[in-house]
Order: sequence, then structure tokens, then C-alpha cells
Amino acid sequence: MALVDWLITPLGWALRGKRTDPGGSVQFAPQLGATGSFGALTITSPSFGADQEIPRKHSGIGRGPNVSPGLDWGRLPEGTEQILLIIEDTDVPMAQPIIHTIALLEPASPTGVPGIPEGAMTPGNLRVHYVPAFRGWVGYSGPRPLPGHGVHHYGFHVYALDTVIDAHAAAGIRELLELVHGHVLASGVLTGTQRS
Repeated sequence: MALVDWLITPLGWALRGKRTDPGGSVQFAPQLGATGSFGALTITSPSFGADQEIPRKHSGIGRGPNVSPGLDWGRLPEGTEQILLIIEDTDVPMAQPIIHTIALLEPASPTGVPGIPEGAMTPGNLRVHYVPAFRGWVGYSGPRPLPGHGVHHYGFHVYALDTVIDAHAAAGIRELLELVHGHVLASGVLTGTQRS
């Protein structure tokens, strides 16, 4: 355990009973409601299973090497032009969940597979466009639960959009929600966990 984690752990213990209201999750944002009848997307990862532990290598800086996990979103609705990925922690001891990553992606990887391979969310990948997330973070920011706080759940929310959104047009989640309103064809979520 790093020295800073050792020093913060008592705070995590003290806040164990305080968690975000799950109703504040982007999952319930009306602007992200699907307009079509496609149904839910099936989101999987070769890196971790649903409701399973996310490997430490996908953890954020200071806890792990911050390597983005691979994601597969399978069949997409006809007319999908872009994928919106939002990664959030709904267990933080704050009023709202923390959004770790907001990324706009092409529907398929360079090989034609509907998804994104492990480690692809890097600053140099021009196929990934980021919108500033929590505290203006731009890029992939992996799980990093407060030391001593217990198990945190991380939702990897995937939205199929019928339009291409310019990432530079949104300064954060609020502006992005307005831009995608009415353009979500389908959505799905993969949830993983990490224990501090």
C-alpha cells in the first residue's frame, strides 16, 4: 500500500456508510433514453465479467497502470453512427456519482469488430474523442476507489447514437447530455467492481 493510501484509509473507513444515491447515475438521465425499439445492447469485456472484479491493471493512476479494458457491444441498431461510452463510480461518498471517462468512439474497431480492444483508449488514438469528465479529466481514468471505503461499482455505459457528436462542442457531461438528447438508439451497461 502506498503511503498516501495508508494515510487516507482512516477517512475511507469513516465514510463507509456514505454512498452516492444510485438514482443520480447517468443510467437514469432522461436525455440518454433510447428512442428506438431495438432493445438493450449486450456489453461484455474480455477483461472482466459482469459484476466481477476489474483487474488491477485497469485501475487509475496511483493504483494501477491505467490500461483501458476491452469492450464488446455486439450487434448495433441500424443507423448507428457513433458510440458514447461513460464510465462512472456510483459508490463515492459524494452527492453525485463520479464520472471517470466520457468517450465518443467509432462503432467498430479497425478490424471491423463491434467494440474497442484493451488498451485502445490512449491519448494518441485518433479513433477516440474525449469529453472532459470529473474535474476536467480528459482520457481514460480507471477505477480508483477511496482506500478503506469498501467495494465500489463501476458502470461502463454504452450508447448507440444516430449522429456524430463533436467532442469539442461539450465542456462536460451537462452539455453532452443536451447534444445527444433524442439521438440514442439503444444502450447497455457492464458493471464491474473494485475493493479498496
